Amino acid sequence: MTKFFITRPIFASVLSIIIVLAGLAAAFQLPIAQYPQIAPPTVMITATYPGASADTLTKTVAAPIEEQLSGVDNLLYFNSSADSSGTLTITATFEVGTDVDQATFNVSNRVNIASPRLPEEVRRNGVVVQKRSNDILLVTMFTSKDPKHDRLFLSNYATLNIVDEFKRVKGVGDVTVFGGQDYAMRIWLRPDRMAQLGVSTSDVAAAINAQNNQYAAGKIGQDPAPADQQIVYTVTAKGRLVDPAEFANIIIRANGPNGVLYLKDVARIELGAQSYNVASALNGKPGVAVAIFLQNGANALDTAVAIKAKTEELRPRFPAGIETTIPYDTSDFVKATIEEVFKTFGEALVLVVLVVFLFLQSWRATLIPLIAVPISLIGTFAGLYMFGFSINLLTLFAMILAIGIVVDDAIVVLENTERLMSEEGLDPFPAAVKSIQQVSAAVVAIVLVLCAVFVPVAFQGGIAGELYRQFAVTVAIAVVISGVVALTLTPALCAMILKKSHGENAFFRKFNQGFGGLTKLYIGTVNLTLHHKIIGAIVFAGIIAAVVFLFKIVPGGFVPPEDQGYVVNVVVMPDGATLSRTIKTTESIRAEIAKDPAVAHEFAINGFELLTGANKTNASTMFVRMKDWKERTTSADQ
Repeated sequence: MTKFFITRPIFASVLSIIIVLAGLAAAFQLPIAQYPQIAPPTVMITATYPGASADTLTKTVAAPIEEQLSGVDNLLYFNSSADSSGTLTITATFEVGTDVDQATFNVSNRVNIASPRLPEEVRRNGVVVQKRSNDILLVTMFTSKDPKHDRLFLSNYATLNIVDEFKRVKGVGDVTVFGGQDYAMRIWLRPDRMAQLGVSTSDVAAAINAQNNQYAAGKIGQDPAPADQQIVYTVTAKGRLVDPAEFANIIIRANGPNGVLYLKDVARIELGAQSYNVASALNGKPGVAVAIFLQNGANALDTAVAIKAKTEELRPRFPAGIETTIPYDTSDFVKATIEEVFKTFGEALVLVVLVVFLFLQSWRATLIPLIAVPISLIGTFAGLYMFGFSINLLTLFAMILAIGIVVDDAIVVLENTERLMSEEGLDPFPAAVKSIQQVSAAVVAIVLVLCAVFVPVAFQGGIAGELYRQFAVTVAIAVVISGVVALTLTPALCAMILKKSHGENAFFRKFNQGFGGLTKLYIGTVNLTLHHKIIGAIVFAGIIAAVVFLFKIVPGGFVPPEDQGYVVNVVVMPDGATLSRTIKTTESIRAEIAKDPAVAHEFAINGFELLTGANKTNASTMFVRMKDWKERTTSADQ
């Protein structure tokens, strides 16, 4: 079978060309990310009970939902966070590999079962069940030079004009407004007047609900009607109120001793924000942050570019004075890392070519592995596409490692062919035929052994298994393709390219003499070890002891710490601390951080705790964006 490809080099070449084309086509379709998707999928349940304390939320809302969550398929654990603002957040975490859409559906069904036990106010506001993405791609901050554009204006502008545009961008999983404030009519009751007039809060709430509503008023003249009825009229009644003056004229009571009692008689009405529990700022300046979450399997770099392009497209429509800044962008680190990996990839390939040329000492012989190695590596992208993997640090690292592995298959065939040409005086064609007959079994054995080493890693469970699965499978794919190339294209190239003999210049003569001396030294050392087995055993034991010692003292970790270009700070104040106190403390910390010349931006979300994902007035999260790596000498850790 192997002779078939030697006698048909065009067929062997076409086979390799197909592998390359498939790899190139797949490379442009593969998503690009920093790491594989290793975070367990999570589903977030959010409920709002205005005016309720954290304890009330826990007993009346969290308890019924949590009772139903137990037993959901593939659920690992869930945690609840209730705060004094009346917001409850339950985060359910599932096993790695669970379909997050199916998990969301299952959780939603359990919440529906618990709904009848929830307070009426909670049911009316709605319980939101949505899959939570932990992969924030970037954050766009909206600020304004115009004092009229306060945080409330910016929040509503972003919600109405920006969020939906961003959600339609390819690769975006979700868009969240940090510090979002929706317009709401705030009614400040006057307890003294209410006591004098005998009005309770329930009376006020009932009047507002009854008069601030959209009713179907019906029709006039609809059948059955008198025979002479000629026209049908649709009655249009006044719907929801939109102005503070309209709310002020809501009638609380019409049969009192002093006539009609209006809402304005017992309350002050103003247009404000629905919630003041979260406030974001950029470099100490108030603003609104729009966070972009990456969709699972999406290309991080392409999505970031598309978001920035969409922002520039929308910029002409912004009201005068509104500015945008990107204080947090993970795609910059991904891009810089991928560039460094490709640089290392090129360096490794050049070094392999130089080493091969140094030992083979013929540019014709060097050309064969130089052709075979890129075919194996490019074809690996097709395998990544078939398995649903992405181009990330681990798959690229695996391909760099594979350079030194896949070149071996070609060299085994090449070296044996040159040996037969040198020792038996065969021409390239018969030497290639005889060579592949001798080493084909060895090439297959090399491929199988390497696959036996790396493939079992792909079946490891947990987050570590999910992380290193792509690494192991990438190496296995490259090895298999290199074996195919070594059995098809490499012998055909040997028959076509190699010459029966090649000269030896002065440089290679000196190198061969030095390498021969090194070989003699090695042989002498082996001979000494064989004759003095105790020495060999002592050296071996010393190596084992050194490995054990180093294993204990070398620090360990899940992934190596890296300077990703930003630092995350979480500020937690004592329980019950007000938002203004938290803002003041965070601002003082930000002011000190801003003095560092390596810092570019400080982006703070006051009232939000990143660790739990809950809104708390006593917590704050600050992202410190560092300057470009080329513009600073200190690292993020420093």
